[in-house]
Amino acid sequence: MPTYQQFLLPDAGEGLTEAEIVEWRVGPGDPVAVNQVIVEIETAKSLVELPSPWAGVVTRLLVPLGATAEVGAPIIEIDVDPGGTPAPAVALGHLVSGPDRSSAEPGGADELAAAGAEPRTAVLVGYGVGEQGAGRRPRRGATGPAVPAATTLVRSTAPAAPAALAPAASAALVVAPAAVAPTSTVPTESADTPARRPPHALAKPPVRKLARDLGIDLDAIAGTGPGGIVTREDLLAHGTKAEPRTLATYAADDRPWLASGAVTGDGRQTRVPVKSVRKRTAEAMVASAFTAPHVTVFHTVDVTRTMRLVAQLREDREFADVRVTPLLIAAKALLIAVNRHPEINASWDDEAQEIVYKHYVNLGIAAATPRGLLVPNIKDAHRLGLHELAQAIAELTATARSGKTSPADLSDGTITVTNVGVFGIDTGTPILNPGEAAILAFGSVREQPWVHKGKVKVRQVTQLALSFDHRLVDGALGSRVLADVAAVLGDPSRGLVWG
Repeated sequence: MPTYQQFLLPDAGEGLTEAEIVEWRVGPGDPVAVNQVIVEIETAKSLVELPSPWAGVVTRLLVPLGATAEVGAPIIEIDVDPGGTPAPAVALGHLVSGPDRSSAEPGGADELAAAGAEPRTAVLVGYGVGEQGAGRRPRRGATGPAVPAATTLVRSTAPAAPAALAPAASAALVVAPAAVAPTSTVPTESADTPARRPPHALAKPPVRKLARDLGIDLDAIAGTGPGGIVTREDLLAHGTKAEPRTLATYAADDRPWLASGAVTGDGRQTRVPVKSVRKRTAEAMVASAFTAPHVTVFHTVDVTRTMRLVAQLREDREFADVRVTPLLIAAKALLIAVNRHPEINASWDDEAQEIVYKHYVNLGIAAATPRGLLVPNIKDAHRLGLHELAQAIAELTATARSGKTSPADLSDGTITVTNVGVFGIDTGTPILNPGEAAILAFGSVREQPWVHKGKVKVRQVTQLALSFDHRLVDGALGSRVLADVAAVLGDPSRGLVWG
């Protein structure tokens, strides 16, 4: 006999409660092997591929593409004994519905008939059914508008289809509206009465057909034709106004998460369900902002020497295989400052009411990705040289933008740097990554007039901002850390002394 196993959605991260189905790699009727990837899911942290724990044949996909499933819920059914008695037919092309086992399993059609359940009667919509349903009273406590006495209630079913290709049709209630006599008389307008818009728009049959094809309500259009008639030009002009704005189309190209949204009928809004990374980011930022008292200090610094160093390293053979950017030097400067002031590398344990000082630096790099903001971190970044740090930053950001960041890479960060300068922004007040004591914002590098050696010269200048948790870091410590970062960026040779 066929043996069906249902695969339950596992916790792919640390305490995650749900995940979205991004891509099914198999479908009903497909054979699968042990450890074969069957589905790709998106958690609040990353994209994860899930392998099959069994070999067999897929009978049902229990969660449709794009839907969100709770951890522990079944998402796919596999027949692990396909060589036994032939399994029931698979409902090809249907995600949630599968083989109709109503006649072969307990609780099927035979038992329903034995229990006295009312059989379904397939009829044509509008022709009614037998006398058996005519005297049924309204359900107690039912709400909603009452059905007029002249209304006909019709029980119908979908057209019959082969059991192997479609699920059993469920009965539907169809309301056939009856003619209602007018209850009032429209007063006759005199010459002194202002012209009123007719209750329904006037339009010729071709225009009405075009409106139906475009899904436009004619009554919402002010006609400009003779007597207020809606013309083809009026209809097309209204349709152009109702088209989705280019903003939503453009954003969807760069942000795939917008594809799950729905554009409103007037084209003025796109409504997107909040889930996955964006939902987790929002929750984390709200918790951080309203739990840790934020303080931000700022510093404007001449980074001309740093920019010269970046240019030199780009020409150096030792760095030919990596990308050298000002962010690399800023990250190294922050690591040097943490080494000089290790108290800033800490976290607040609210449950134990303890401050946890960490003897390692997992450096977070805030990365803007199509799925939202991610902050993966470089493990033990304090042990890396400049070349190794450049490699780690490149690998980390590339993995984040491809959506392949693992939950482990997103956990246990100790301090973060965010490069707002890449967007042309001078600086900002960054919100702490939850569980960390500080975050450095590195702004855009610009040519500005600067007093250098007693003279006003054009120099490369940037702004730094350091936000910190005031429960852990007082103003003096935060200011010293930021001053050290600025000192290294102002004169990179200082890093040789302090490093």
